[in-house]
Amino acid sequence: MTHDDHHDKGSKSSEESNKKKPINWPLLLLNAAFMAIGVIGGPLLSRLYYLHGGGRKWVNTFTQSGGFPILFGPLFFLYLRHRSNPQSTHFFMESKLFVASAIVGVFVGLDNFLYTLGLSYLPVSTSSILYATQLAFIAVFARIIVRQKFTPFTINSVVLMTLGSVLLGLRTSGDRPAGVTGKGYLFGFFLTLASAGLIGLVWPCVELCYAKATRVLNFTVVLQFQLNVAAFATIVSFIAMIANKDFQAMQRESREYGLGQTMYVVVLVAGAVVWQFSFLGGLGVIFCVGSLFNGILSAVLLPMTEIAAVFAYHEKFTGEKGMALALCLWGFTSYFYGEYQTNKKAKALTKEQADDQYN
Repeated sequence: MTHDDHHDKGSKSSEESNKKKPINWPLLLLNAAFMAIGVIGGPLLSRLYYLHGGGRKWVNTFTQSGGFPILFGPLFFLYLRHRSNPQSTHFFMESKLFVASAIVGVFVGLDNFLYTLGLSYLPVSTSSILYATQLAFIAVFARIIVRQKFTPFTINSVVLMTLGSVLLGLRTSGDRPAGVTGKGYLFGFFLTLASAGLIGLVWPCVELCYAKATRVLNFTVVLQFQLNVAAFATIVSFIAMIANKDFQAMQRESREYGLGQTMYVVVLVAGAVVWQFSFLGGLGVIFCVGSLFNGILSAVLLPMTEIAAVFAYHEKFTGEKGMALALCLWGFTSYFYGEYQTNKKAKALTKEQADDQYN
């Protein structure tokens, strides 16, 4: 048997282990908690920057990935633990994962800008409902990229969520922020949809990267992957900030900020940390389960973001939003019921096959 044969078998067995490994529930719950912090808190802090005089789009974009240095702490701890274990083999991720994470990072940087620019024209509650349509995009791209199986329930959930976003676009005057025109509102509407579509492409690509890894993945590699993604997304924002002369403008903007100069810094730093939790949690959920479940979990957190925005910023909860939210929740319920039915049939089939083998 040749060396290439050994390598091919190793790659295939690694792919199988990455795809079919049992769910690590404590790790999944931890990453779900990270996602909850980011998905709910991130949009609120980004909007807070705009509400009190912040207007630099690339500065706000920077906060969505610029918190990546906080990942060095846990990675350093894991590295020390790795060094103290003589049986440990590899710590750093493979070179192809490094390259893949860099490419993903550039696209995440662009997605962050689309989302941030859209949020400057929309209330948090409307933006959150629109961004939840990433589930529909994830479902489509996951089917193409990672051969995600579709059920009638999955298709139903995608259709319902799409209808919800269309419903929001039919009326553009009920919840427009002060100073935003009808055209501006529609511009923000389509920017946020484009952002949802781009991130809907990115998550299945991340899942494909994990599946194509030669070595068996662990959460240490996921942390490194996120660090690299966030670093390259930040580089995109950093270059744009230099070109846009945002660093000079930030000094003046901080002095004129409605909540004061100190709170200006606090809002940006807190946003950077909270958004980092969101993306770290997302990559962790994909590692534990898959990209489609990541989209589902993001969408499930939608009502909490809605409620938080209504209470924090006294945003209007219009009838259109209520109907869009109901359609989205109906879609989530349809998806989960479909998964329950699929798992139930799979268990029954396994039991039946075991009984036949026994007899």
